[in-house]
Order: sequence, then structure tokens, then C-alpha cells
Amino acid sequence: MRTRSIVVALTMLCGFLGWRQTEQQQQSIAVNSGAMAITDSDVQLLRQDLRAQKQRLIAQNLPMNESEAIKFWAVYNRYGDELRQINDEKYRLVREYGEQWPTMTNEQALIYIRRWLEVDEQVQQLRLKYVPEVSQVLPGKKAATFFQLDRRISMMIDVQLSSQLPLARSTENQ
Repeated sequence: MRTRSIVVALTMLCGFLGWRQTEQQQQSIAVNSGAMAITDSDVQLLRQDLRAQKQRLIAQNLPMNESEAIKFWAVYNRYGDELRQINDEKYRLVREYGEQWPTMTNEQALIYIRRWLEVDEQVQQLRLKYVPEVSQVLPGKKAATFFQLDRRISMMIDVQLSSQLPLARSTENQ
């Protein structure tokens, strides 16, 4: 079943992402003891791998004829480029949060969460922008399937990423 294969693939993808995030946190801790930390190029390679895996999952679970595929992947590549820019901002936010977390003020925490929600809104607006384009190259059910897959994969990655971030807990008694 395709649904089962996508669940297995997403589980493996999120497990890998969680392992890399945990490894990154351990390496960051190790920096203080003189060990080498994960580099930006390592993170970029991981992100590139995640994009490739996402594309494979979509290809495996979105049946298209040759004509549809040629048109769809051209639209998808434009969509992916725009999504990557939004995800670059998400990555910057995660890095910034990680750097500020131990000393984050109440004001910084509120700014961070607003920026995070703005990034989420940008992704939503991008999907809305591309619904007409995708529906011009794919029939309605296939277009809907693409957006369902895209959203599910993104949610799985977001859940995994969010679960790796410490909560912005107050140290004050309230």
C-alpha cells in the first residue's frame, strides 16, 4: 500500500532528522570541551537530502503520466525554490533560538514565536499561490494529493524539528 510506504518512509526520515538533531546538540555541547561541532555545510547537506527524499516520496505516491510529470515537475521546482527560501528563514530562526535560548528574555521569546508563526503563514500563502498552477497541470484529485503529501511531509519534519527544541520555560516563579 502506498499509504503504508509513505508512513514508513516518513518515520525513517523523521528518525534520521531526530538523530541528526540529537547529534548536533551533542556536538554543540562537545564544542565547549574542544570537540568539533556540526558545520553549516553539514546542515545544508542534510536539508538537501531531506528535499531529495521529499521529492522521491511525492514521485512514489503521486501517479502521473509522462505529460503530467513533465509539467508538474517544472511547477514543483519553482515551488521548491520558493519554499527553500522560506525554510532558510525557518533554519535561521532555529539557529537563533538555539543561540539565545539559555539567556532568552521574555521579549525575545515573544519576537521568536511571532517570527515562527509568520514563517508558517508564508508557507500557507505559498501553497495557496501554487494551487492554481498545480491544478493547471494535474487533474483536481492529483493536485489535491500533491498538496496533501507536501503538507504531511512538512508537518512530520516540523514535528521532529520542534520536538528537538527546548521549551522557552520561565525560571521565575509565577
